[in-house]
Amino acid sequence: MERVGERGCGRDVHKKSVTAGVRAPGAGGGRGQEVRTFGTTTAELMLLRDWLEAHGVTTVAMASTGVYWKPVFYVLEDGFHGVLANAGQIAQVPGRKTDVQDCIWIAQLLEHGLIRSSFVPPRPIRELRDLTRYRKAIIEDRTREVNRLHKVLEDAGIKLAAVASNVLGKSGRDMLQALVAGTTDPETLAQLARGALRKKLPALRQALAGRFRPHHAALLTHVMAHVEYLDEAIARGGIEIDAALRPFAEAMTALDSIPGVRRRTAEVLLAETGGDMAVFPSARHLASWAGLCPGQHESAGKRRSGKPRPGNRWLRATLLEAAWAATRTDTALAARYRRVMRRRGHKKAIIAVAPAMLVIAYHVLHDRTTYRALGANYDEQRQATRARRRAIHTLEAQGYRVVLEPAA
Repeated sequence: MERVGERGCGRDVHKKSVTAGVRAPGAGGGRGQEVRTFGTTTAELMLLRDWLEAHGVTTVAMASTGVYWKPVFYVLEDGFHGVLANAGQIAQVPGRKTDVQDCIWIAQLLEHGLIRSSFVPPRPIRELRDLTRYRKAIIEDRTREVNRLHKVLEDAGIKLAAVASNVLGKSGRDMLQALVAGTTDPETLAQLARGALRKKLPALRQALAGRFRPHHAALLTHVMAHVEYLDEAIARGGIEIDAALRPFAEAMTALDSIPGVRRRTAEVLLAETGGDMAVFPSARHLASWAGLCPGQHESAGKRRSGKPRPGNRWLRATLLEAAWAATRTDTALAARYRRVMRRRGHKKAIIAVAPAMLVIAYHVLHDRTTYRALGANYDEQRQATRARRRAIHTLEAQGYRVVLEPAA
């Protein structure tokens, strides 16, 4: 097998140790190898760096094992060419599994150019990605806490959620605080309604008549305090993200022009893709990386599963939410959704819109431009044009000369 590198290092990374194996030209024209184990503290990783420099190594490879690869990769990214591999794609052949054999196996794959490197964004994008992912986790925590609040109210027989669309709105918070303070009279609680909710006073009186007990008040106190803390954390996270996004104002403007893409969606798109589309050979490669294209599994002429491959779950989830928002617009994306939904249902239609939005994001970032709406009837016009071309081609293949004239 052809060798594409003379000196390389493979590493098997764990929580407390890193086993590194170096392969380099040896005596007599052969290949020599040396293996050492280091700790994962910063001081130990600096020793690893010095050891690699002493061997003249410039390219190092490792598998993406949880989060343990990050400190090792980051220490060596300045001065070394790092190759981060998908652990499932470089699994060693069965038998005799040891850390030493693993690192040598990775070094051999690197030596022959058989490792497909994963995408590791530059440091500013990594920092932005950490912030957006943490904010998403906090938002999910808040959703779970609000669901706990609904369960407490249901347990107490308080059906406020059946009348008010937002239990934690101004009116809902006033009623919940009054309940915690000991007020259980439905009439008194209903009078705390504001705005449009006052039109539902009779329904509110019935919904607020329940069996609210002291332990319900204790639970609501804890839940509401946690929700307020999470709201503050989300707001602070937004400020930090805005500060990290200042160098990417042009890219944010381009992404904001896409139908269905709000600012939060644009932030996640930029954080997960890196904003530099030169990393991806084409828009289709980006869609595949995100796990938003059909899988391919064919054997003996039979196509089996078309399930999409696992991709970037943060980007995929955000695009599916944005696709649902885009279906409410008067654009080509909404027309695509309606066309697919008629044949294959809602879920398939949403999954069809999400990669289309990602392709648009690829082109606006790659071309440094903004999205130009194609119109709700764009797909229908394109299909009509294709049908006309097919008909002309069929007739010309049969020896006819086709001249098209508009009907009177």
